[in-house]
Amino acid sequence: MKNAERPVAFFDSGLGGISVLRAARRALPHENYIYYGDSANAPYGTKPPAEIRRLAGAVMEKVLALGAKAVVVACNTATGLAVDGLRQQYPDVPIIGVEPAVKPAVEAHPGGTVLVLATPMCLQGQRFRELMERFSDAAEVVPVPCGGLMEFVERGELEGEDLQSYLQEKLAPWQGRRVDAAVLGCTHYPFLREAIAEALGPEAEILDGNAGVTAQLHRRLKEQGLLNPTEQPGSVTFYNSLEDPAILELSRMLLELP
Repeated sequence: MKNAERPVAFFDSGLGGISVLRAARRALPHENYIYYGDSANAPYGTKPPAEIRRLAGAVMEKVLALGAKAVVVACNTATGLAVDGLRQQYPDVPIIGVEPAVKPAVEAHPGGTVLVLATPMCLQGQRFRELMERFSDAAEVVPVPCGGLMEFVERGELEGEDLQSYLQEKLAPWQGRRVDAAVLGCTHYPFLREAIAEALGPEAEILDGNAGVTAQLHRRLKEQGLLNPTEQPGSVTFYNSLEDPAILELSRMLLELP
């Protein structure tokens, strides 16, 4: 296989990164993709930093062995704790991380209230602390730890009473208060966008960072001459550490959601 025809790999602690892959596939439909979900070790967001770095390194080895020409670390927790080390270890591989869309949220709502929904470990990380410091004067940026929310996506539970009860509890302090924007700071959460919007009310804009990741991926591939020149639609191949056919079927379902 020619260099530019090799796949772009996406990986996450589970199935959330499929939301990023979905955005990339729409913008770059001629690329071939592989997706590796580490569902056997999900969630990353409650594990110690050293364990997250070890797991991310192991998955990186797997996707490179599968022929990846570039890698998107489609997990906020793994990006925050492991992406710098991965870039040092693999300097010749374009490695793109994800970042909560705090900047566009603050720019769209200066002086407003911006909630950032994310895993507890992501919110404790250095990258998020730096984001908070950078934009603290421009808006009220409020972290909202959502331990357990990604598991709804892992179960394929994208709506229902249990999900609404969870969100009502987590967002109870903001009921009746002005919320200008909510940043989905975990790649699982875009699959729950409608439920989150219903819990917050119509005034809150819901943002994720997927468009920014896709733009960065396109730029890096173009810089290194790795854009696939074909005009044929690319392929998507799923892998998962659970090796469970049901997980792979759910992965395909999430990719094809409208």
